[in-house]
Amino acid sequence: MTFEVEKIRQALPDGVMFNAYPDSIGTRLSDIMNMLGREEFKDTFSLFYVLPTFFNSDLDRGFSVIDYDLNQELASNEDLKQASRLNIGFKFDLVLNHLSVASPQFRDLLRNGNESRFRRFFIDWNEFWEQHGHMGPDGYIVPDQEYLDLLFMRKPELPILKVRFPDGSERPYWNTFYQEVNYTKLSPKDLSHIGGLSRQQARTIIDIVNPAIDDKQDLSELDFGELSGYKTEVMAVLDQNRQYLGQMDLNPQSEEVWAFYEDTLRKLHDYGARLVRLDAFAYLHKQPGMANFFNKPGTWDYLERLKELAERFGLVLLPEIHAEYGSLLHEEVAFNGFPVYDFFLPGLIIDALDRGRCEHLLTWFRELRERNILTVNMLGSHDGIPVLDLRGKQMDGRYQEGLLSDEQIGEVIENILARGGRIKNLYGPDGKKIAYYQVNATYYSALGEDDKKLLLARAIQLFTPGIPQVWYLDLFAGKNDYEAADRGGTGGHKEINRTTLSLEDIESGLKKAVVLDQLALIRLRNTHPAFQGELEITESEPHLLELTWRNEDRWATLKADLLGHSFSVRASGEHGEVENMQFPAQTRQ
Repeated sequence: MTFEVEKIRQALPDGVMFNAYPDSIGTRLSDIMNMLGREEFKDTFSLFYVLPTFFNSDLDRGFSVIDYDLNQELASNEDLKQASRLNIGFKFDLVLNHLSVASPQFRDLLRNGNESRFRRFFIDWNEFWEQHGHMGPDGYIVPDQEYLDLLFMRKPELPILKVRFPDGSERPYWNTFYQEVNYTKLSPKDLSHIGGLSRQQARTIIDIVNPAIDDKQDLSELDFGELSGYKTEVMAVLDQNRQYLGQMDLNPQSEEVWAFYEDTLRKLHDYGARLVRLDAFAYLHKQPGMANFFNKPGTWDYLERLKELAERFGLVLLPEIHAEYGSLLHEEVAFNGFPVYDFFLPGLIIDALDRGRCEHLLTWFRELRERNILTVNMLGSHDGIPVLDLRGKQMDGRYQEGLLSDEQIGEVIENILARGGRIKNLYGPDGKKIAYYQVNATYYSALGEDDKKLLLARAIQLFTPGIPQVWYLDLFAGKNDYEAADRGGTGGHKEINRTTLSLEDIESGLKKAVVLDQLALIRLRNTHPAFQGELEITESEPHLLELTWRNEDRWATLKADLLGHSFSVRASGEHGEVENMQFPAQTRQ
């Protein structure tokens, strides 16, 4: 175990990581690279996590990947060269569980049906559940209740998208995440081949169907009145021309899928990747009679195979998993030779700053230190603020305590909601809401848009074990974007924290103390050798936090008052001198 941790530690890149979409600042990745090349950003970031609109995609702000080629509208090879000149390595996503319906593989399946070379690239729902359920009236197998009860679902209905093959048959495919079926409006030409149908009758049918398409009604329920005898033929036309949006689950039992993974890792390496985040990896292994989330040992078998592929290209894999602390899955991932995403830190810091106490935060720090868990941590991100991750869980007949109690988690949620946050829910197999998944807000707004709190939160993050990842809006003290969230409709909650910053926003932001002070702290964390050493925790009163990083004769210390939200940073210089940094700085305008 010790050897494995040390091996990961040596392979893991160090320094602070910037995080943004390619068009989060300005209009293209080049605008961000130009910003990172400014004097104000000198020595601040060693890594850049570029979200997957960097690739060709069509949904979910990049996470519905069409292919892993460069999205030429947003990024170029010159941007990659600029990153190299700035000594910035990349972190990219490999969306392990699914691909877009617009991917070359799924398009080939729709075009060629059973003759497609990608026939087994995706999961045929009926083939998967054969012998484990009964055929329902809609043409797909409904799993027996004992199997259905084990399914963990991201939406209220069964994870199926039915698609039409060239022979006219319909096949249901596993679709854990987003799906949408769109029908093309009818024209008289579309109906001209239907025998006995007059032009006026065709117009009448069009007037019935097209408004229903606009309203996204169930077309099978339409009443054609006196023209009902033509409904079957009209529906065949509609079905023939329907279009799909969605993220189709991959079938890891197919060697074509593993060849695809290898080719993708090679591409990411060539782009300059050092870290690869495995998005939705826990959904990949599926087996009747088991939950469709983190099945064991199948999930570990897949991860080991992926790690072997990644090591060929010098890449470190970062499995992304949301699960209650009490499940101890984070430990399991770490003990099996992977760094983990620290989804606990954002909620713990909000809890500490709101209550003015650090005991829960320090519990987590001690665990990271004592169990040698290597992490990438964050405050905000492109997703919401994870809160349920802090919960305990019943495991093997006993309750494993969480980092916060359910009551304390409820207080964190209510505080963020009171400051304008929004929520996303999870659902059980029966479609009923079971819990909040995350709270969506900028981290600055989640803290009550308080500069002192944001600055202290950043300082704590930078002194936390792990690679610090900095969301661009956090850096510039971004506020909740309610208009963007409202424009996004029912699925727009995440847009509250994805506001695009103009170049003018950057210029004005770089005049603000809360931005410049964060950059000063980031520069210290990114360059000071103390952070290559070990963390020391000084025991004190609950409202006082003292953390020291020490590496031989170099050290850096954070002292914070969680009640007053003031803090200082002291660090040793190269020649034994001591640098004092007081925050918030009083001299900046």
